[in-house]
Amino acid sequence: MQDAPTKTAETKRGSRLEARVSAAQKALFQRAAQLSGRTVSEFVVASAWEAATKLIQAQEQIVLSRAEQAAFVQALLEPPAPSARLRRAAKTYKAAVGRP
Repeated sequence: MQDAPTKTAETKRGSRLEARVSAAQKALFQRAAQLSGRTVSEFVVASAWEAATKLIQAQEQIVLSRAEQAAFVQALLEPPAPSARLRRAAKTYKAAVGRP
C-alpha cells in the first residue's frame, strides 16, 4: 500500500475536493484530527488516501490458498488436453477471423 503523500514537489496541491457532511460527521472528523495532531483537511485526506489504496489493492490482488496455488501452477505446467468443445470453438474462431 502506498504511503499518504507528503508535502513535496511531486504532491503539490493543485486540485480541490469538497464534501457536504452532517454536523455529527464534522464533529467526529474534528475530534479525530485533533487526537491525531493534524488539521481536519490533513486528517480527511490521509484517511481517504488510506481507504482508497486499501480498496484498490483488494480489487487488484488475487489471493490463493496453498492448494489453489499448487493447482494453478500444475495447470500451467501440465495443461489438460483441449476438449472437443474447445476444438470446435477454436475452429469457429479461426474461420471467423480468416486464419487457417
